Amino acid sequence: MLPKLIKHVLADSPQSQETSVCGWVRTKREMKNLVFVEVNDGSCFAGIQCTFDMGKGICEKTAEALGFLTTGASVEITGKLTASPASGQAVEIAACSLRVIGQAPAEAVNSDNPALCIPAYPLQKKRHSMEFLREIAHLRPRTNTFGAVARLRSRMSFAIHRYFQERDFHYLHTPVITAGDCEGAGAMFQVTTLEPAKDTAGAQPAGGLDYSKDFFGKKTFLTVSGQLEAETYASAISRVYTFGPTFRAENSNTVRHLAEFWMVEPEVAFAQLEDNMALAEDFIKYIFNAALNECASELEFFNAHVEKGIIENLQQLANAEFTHFTYTDAVKELEKASAGNGGLFEFKPHWGCDLQSEHEKFLTEKVACGPVIVTDYPKEIKAFYMKMNDDGKTVRAMDVLVPRLGEIIGGSQREDNLERLILRMNELNLKTEDYHWYLDLRRFGTVPHSGFGLGFERLIQYVSGMANIRDVIPYPRAVGQAEF
Repeated sequence: MLPKLIKHVLADSPQSQETSVCGWVRTKREMKNLVFVEVNDGSCFAGIQCTFDMGKGICEKTAEALGFLTTGASVEITGKLTASPASGQAVEIAACSLRVIGQAPAEAVNSDNPALCIPAYPLQKKRHSMEFLREIAHLRPRTNTFGAVARLRSRMSFAIHRYFQERDFHYLHTPVITAGDCEGAGAMFQVTTLEPAKDTAGAQPAGGLDYSKDFFGKKTFLTVSGQLEAETYASAISRVYTFGPTFRAENSNTVRHLAEFWMVEPEVAFAQLEDNMALAEDFIKYIFNAALNECASELEFFNAHVEKGIIENLQQLANAEFTHFTYTDAVKELEKASAGNGGLFEFKPHWGCDLQSEHEKFLTEKVACGPVIVTDYPKEIKAFYMKMNDDGKTVRAMDVLVPRLGEIIGGSQREDNLERLILRMNELNLKTEDYHWYLDLRRFGTVPHSGFGLGFERLIQYVSGMANIRDVIPYPRAVGQAEF
């Protein structure tokens, strides 16, 4: 039988029943004949206090173990659950036995065998910098902050699946290895089993590698999106969503970029842009409400220790009316503000520009004073698959913008007209033969369909208030960073 989690033990009534807990030692302190050990198992913020009364017949083995018990050691402690006289928790364990499962020495242990040398346990009871904790990403989940992030990720993941499953969406596993570039950005990680070809002087020959001899018989890459594959299944079973890892080989060493991150991408057949907008608004409100209702203790921690005001911000967004702007009207608002204050924006807004984060924040925080959905972007700054408007200049795209962040969701109605899609691909010099299967969706039973994408780490960063996106994913992959 699995051991009882500490969060459940803390909720029990103190009826002096015998109980056992397993976890890691947070603190140990001594006072006269009493030894207090706080144990935490990560199931909640609180640890449980285990009190050893050395004057009441503690066995020699337990007394010896207490003598060298240190922060970080893993233990099993057995005793009776009793009412706690101390403030902060209702119950504690009047402990009678201690088993040390794994030690965590406070000082380095040397050995003639370098493999058996043990450094001092790095997580002592003090505040550590985020930079330091990134260097020990395998141990940082034991801190309050990263334990909270892990629990938040878990609950938000489940809420996302629950939202779509309750609305008859089917969860689709799209491939991680692909031969196509969904976004046309070119920032892709190549996958190959071929050794680099070199001539006798060690240089790359003019012909390059022969990819017909590669594992897949052609050039392949890690996916940047599961959207195109999701469209094929939406064209058969109507409502699907993907939720999995995606990869971008962008040389962006910022607090907002990762090379590997998770994307949520629903795709819906028989849906126009307006349907897509309504789905995105309903989805984001549902997720914010799930965070407020199911992660209350984590949000209280983040609100107190990471960024004040995030609970109030989420409450407002969960009940807000979303303002709708066309891209053209949004740019007019930005140009008007910039004309009155030339130094307001680092990037001067103009029709045809890709809206920057500072523009998006201004629209949400100063113009709409709440969340915004911007639609109908110029075709030149959007992907090839987006449906063209009748003006021939704009596409039926949408971005959902929220205060403090800017874009949190991006999506569009997809081009379902074969001739227009091929024309757009030709304009962007995309080889139609590489997308023959995608074009077949427009040849055989084409339907209007729409979808959007949400970066999961951006969502967690927004909900938690964490400043750096590398701190909301267990093992961040970024430029020059793949240690674990």
